[in-house]
Amino acid sequence: MSKYEVIFIVDARSSDGEKAEVAKQVTDLTAKVGGQVLACDIWIDRQRMAFPLKKAWEGTYYKMDAEIPELEVARFRKELLINERILRFLIVAVQPEKAAA
Repeated sequence: MSKYEVIFIVDARSSDGEKAEVAKQVTDLTAKVGGQVLACDIWIDRQRMAFPLKKAWEGTYYKMDAEIPELEVARFRKELLINERILRFLIVAVQPEKAAA
């Protein structure tokens, strides 16, 4: 399994319960594809965006660190696209740090 950093944006107008539910859906999805969540927290609580995403001008940014099998990343991405309450997301592979020589 490789380590990934997943950033996803939820509409800031949603209630705290709805935001928590979306975060739980993403963590459950990680387990569903055979991964493991290392951390999932609100990164930026309320941020005005330069342009609207799905008619929302403000978003709550979540940052999740996870280990996901490389072969399941495409399925994970596809499931995130289906979730209508996620305005936008980004998945970045985290490179392991090299030891100093």
